[in-house]
Amino acid sequence: MYSVYGVENPLMDVIAHVDTSFLRRFDKTPGTMHLVEYDDVMALLKEIPAYKTVPGGSAANTARGIAWLESEDGRALRESIIPGGITEEALRSKPVFNGAIGGDERGDLFVSGMETAGVRSALVRKSTPTGTSVILVTPDGERTMNTFLGACRDFQDTDLDLALLAESQILYLTGYLWDTENQKKAANAASDFARQQRRRIPVAFDLADPFAVRRYAPQFREWIPGRVDILFGNREELSLLVGASCDEDCVAEATSLAPVVVMKIGAQGCLVGWDGKCEHVPGISVPRVDTTGAGDAFAAGFLFGRLAGAEPLTCARLANSVAARVVSREGCSYSD
Repeated sequence: MYSVYGVENPLMDVIAHVDTSFLRRFDKTPGTMHLVEYDDVMALLKEIPAYKTVPGGSAANTARGIAWLESEDGRALRESIIPGGITEEALRSKPVFNGAIGGDERGDLFVSGMETAGVRSALVRKSTPTGTSVILVTPDGERTMNTFLGACRDFQDTDLDLALLAESQILYLTGYLWDTENQKKAANAASDFARQQRRRIPVAFDLADPFAVRRYAPQFREWIPGRVDILFGNREELSLLVGASCDEDCVAEATSLAPVVVMKIGAQGCLVGWDGKCEHVPGISVPRVDTTGAGDAFAAGFLFGRLAGAEPLTCARLANSVAARVVSREGCSYSD
């Protein structure tokens, strides 16, 4: 069996360090994701003196994190939270990542990067260029994403590998899929398939970004109940989704949509709601270098804990630990 089957946008991340005046110059809201076109990416890169390129995209980052936790390199961290709680069968499984890339050099780099990280590729090729996200990191470690979806927008429900999904233990989707009708259709098809299996496959869903929730909150509120088993969101995203302001109220309201709700609250850790309970799990203090992929890494830790059979608070502690590791280094990087 495979561990987590992720469906989302494969993106080559271009990571650059800039000052806040650069964001103002290009009218970028700090800490959010902006959908842009190819020419906008080129205009940004023209003004950036130095950057590095790595495979990225939200669910891809999560898949890499799960693969790292399943590896020998991730052993010390996972056993610090779940000592001896992982079966050999679980450690032999692999995450799967499904999405659309271009038939170009960046697509080739993405495939090789994911496979090197230990992720089973279910990527499909399209004639459109591979998606790119220019990630602008300011001195406070905050990241602002400028994403050209490219080939991601061409992903269809027929591009799902249902044979691999049937052999997976968790389906993982994010709100970014709602940015095109065909991707949303694929998310629906994947979640329907997962629910219809004799061995029902749990569905985890990350709201992904405040802008996504602003665009699609009514759709999310209609879609989540009965489909989603684990709902992730940060403070702003869950507040926008349910219309509450107090953290505990947000979590309580959201548990009417999904049985397990996890609110990410940055350095303070997270709140977990389930079975009528809401508990705070403190974060881990580390030097903040770059928040790129912190939420994705958090999801990787939480989902790995679920794969290991851990209860929600233990999953949250592992999630905080993995997120802290990523925040203390540049880019969404797990290995030393």
